[in-house]
Amino acid sequence: MQKFIHSFSYTFHPLFIPVYATLFYFFVAQNYFYKHEIFLIFIQVLILTILLPVSLFYLLKSLGLIQSKILLDKKERRLPLTFYALLLFMLIKYSFATFVIPELYYYFLGTLISTMLALLLVLFGHKASLHMMAVATLTVFVVSVSAYYHTSFLYVVAALIVCGGFVASARLQAKAHSFSELALGTLLGILPQVCLWYVWLLPSV
Repeated sequence: MQKFIHSFSYTFHPLFIPVYATLFYFFVAQNYFYKHEIFLIFIQVLILTILLPVSLFYLLKSLGLIQSKILLDKKERRLPLTFYALLLFMLIKYSFATFVIPELYYYFLGTLISTMLALLLVLFGHKASLHMMAVATLTVFVVSVSAYYHTSFLYVVAALIVCGGFVASARLQAKAHSFSELALGTLLGILPQVCLWYVWLLPSV
């Protein structure tokens, strides 16, 4: 049972969530794009949110700046979060300058804000669960897409909430976070996404 629960930590790793969100979006809106456009955007998201951050992690670990992949030490989180925020900024500024996709643009903008808030907390000596933050952003994004396209994804949202519970359990079992850090991460993931609804979602509904 423990192995089953711990598998959610890997499946819903924060680096994978933006790719999941992009795949979900194009599953819903694929008829509005050419295949080469979908491929180009997906590749950019894959490179900037997974491949480059993973490469940086191993570089920092080889230099002795990071000791554990769990990043339990608050100080160890500073460089990875800063680098990840810069990559998200590049993705928003350059990738979505070519293809106007409000749904993904504001999802990644919300993720950037969440990441910067998490970094700000680290600088003040506090830690939030990045796993819960990422799962929360994905869950809210599915709700956003559902409202935008007037299509019900109730079962997907319910499944994500259940998976979020398993992720929280896995983080607690691994002693990577406290209840307050899990709650704080969830809040950091939800608030920016919901606040951005007032910019792009609510006017169009």
